[in-house]
Amino acid sequence: MPSQDNAFFSQQFDQALGGCKQGWKVLRTRGPGKITFWFIALLVGIAAGFAALFFRKGINWLQATLYGTDNVQFLHSFLAGLPWYWVVLIPTLGGLLVGLILHRFTRDGRARSVGDVILGAALHDGRVETRAGVASALASLITLSTGGSSGREGPVVHLAAVISTKVSRLIKADGITGRDLLGCAVAAAVSASFNAPIAGALFALEVVLRHFAVHAFAPIVIASAAGTVINRLEFGGLTEFVLPSLGDVQFYVELPAFLLLGLTCGVVSVVLMRSIFWAEDFGNYLQARTGLARWLRPAVAGAILGIIALWFPHIIGVGYETTSRALVGELVLHEVIIFAVLKVAAVAITLGGRMGGGVFSPSLMVGALTGLAFGLIATGVFPEISGSSSLYALAGMGAVAAAVLGAPISTTLIVFEMTGDWQTGLAVMVAVSMSTALASKLVDRSFFLTQMERRGIHLAAGPQAYLLSMFMVGRIMRRPDDEDAASEDACWDLIDKGTYIDGSATLEAALPLFDQTHSNFIPVVTLSADAPPELLGALFHVDALKAYNRALAATAAEEHS
Repeated sequence: MPSQDNAFFSQQFDQALGGCKQGWKVLRTRGPGKITFWFIALLVGIAAGFAALFFRKGINWLQATLYGTDNVQFLHSFLAGLPWYWVVLIPTLGGLLVGLILHRFTRDGRARSVGDVILGAALHDGRVETRAGVASALASLITLSTGGSSGREGPVVHLAAVISTKVSRLIKADGITGRDLLGCAVAAAVSASFNAPIAGALFALEVVLRHFAVHAFAPIVIASAAGTVINRLEFGGLTEFVLPSLGDVQFYVELPAFLLLGLTCGVVSVVLMRSIFWAEDFGNYLQARTGLARWLRPAVAGAILGIIALWFPHIIGVGYETTSRALVGELVLHEVIIFAVLKVAAVAITLGGRMGGGVFSPSLMVGALTGLAFGLIATGVFPEISGSSSLYALAGMGAVAAAVLGAPISTTLIVFEMTGDWQTGLAVMVAVSMSTALASKLVDRSFFLTQMERRGIHLAAGPQAYLLSMFMVGRIMRRPDDEDAASEDACWDLIDKGTYIDGSATLEAALPLFDQTHSNFIPVVTLSADAPPELLGALFHVDALKAYNRALAATAAEEHS
């Protein structure tokens, strides 16, 4: 019996020793590389955090300089004492300068934002446009400083993505590494903007990378923590908003009201998003009909905003003053409704006029106003069973923002970390879940993914849809001199029947042709207006499916690593 025990323990010892040796081998071969990458993630996080800080400070300085106020937190109140022509002139000139910058440094006169970062993560190995990105950040800074009614978080996220793109190109990062660095930069930018490290990390995973792979979690958390440290070195541990005591939720009686609030906020978020898209389409229509130069479009939008601000100055800028007043219940019902409607219109004018900026801060303001309006009505009708109307404002703020961003998890955490109130979590989560569920059915999941869908990029449908657009037919086809190539006579027979595809097309256009023609291959040609088609080769169905399957397998492997 003792000999059997000795043999057993000897076997266990050998297995443990072998495991230690294998672990040491992994540490020697892979450990330094992993540690080096985490160090790079830390540096990217620090750089993105400082970019967010300087962007915020730059807005405050430029606003204070242009409007002549010492406290930009109360800019809306200060505007009432300015001459009317100055209120109109500042956003108009700001829009003109924005238009000139975007016209000069972007190919389409459009400021880049979060949607382009999501696109870079999905289709471009974590890279974004750097030249257009820097120009967009400058344009958005001017927009927010001179009266544009949008948010600073979208431009900061894209500016952080520009930093990670520079680093990815410098170290020649592959797709997975490039996307991880992009997530690190975004996490740091968000956490530095909101003093919200948990939400910053989850935002990068939930919204930008759109997966929760374990390999990406550690570096993203490191970068997010770095961004938060930078914020706190400047602003301390203060939250963005200070709330009154909200009291307890009467769970069995009041919770259904938050379900209804969530549905209401879902509708409001869809109205906000569609208003922006309608303004964009209407601006395109007017620009085409009138022949207005694209660099003048932001100036026209700025002039309209300035005129509105003569009577309703709360639409100017990010809007945190009005949001704070809504959260503490300082507004009456008719003010809340008017402010919410005008803010939606102002955001649509700003973004439809291509002035730049993001949608997160406006969605917070619209959500807080919506929640407060709902709370004032609810507490007025059922005063004996209702809590504070400010609690409804808090829940509404999270609900509208979550639906617009398509990010219920990270938005809920951002609201908690921005307010420092974790006791009302159930009410906020209920409202957020209902608004997100409803809004995602009425748009393509979020504002950003709907933006991409409007450009013909199907990110909302998942990798199985957008991966097809990554493969050019010309790179997968078999040329006439390749082994097992299609015969030229067979190709020309199909061309004469109208079955062919241009070499610059993608698999997104090619695969439906196989279903329509039931052919094993499709001729690939070059097309020009004044010349007959020139045969380049043939795309075989099996080759297209192999390329697609390899891409799907690589995506699945990354998401589950």
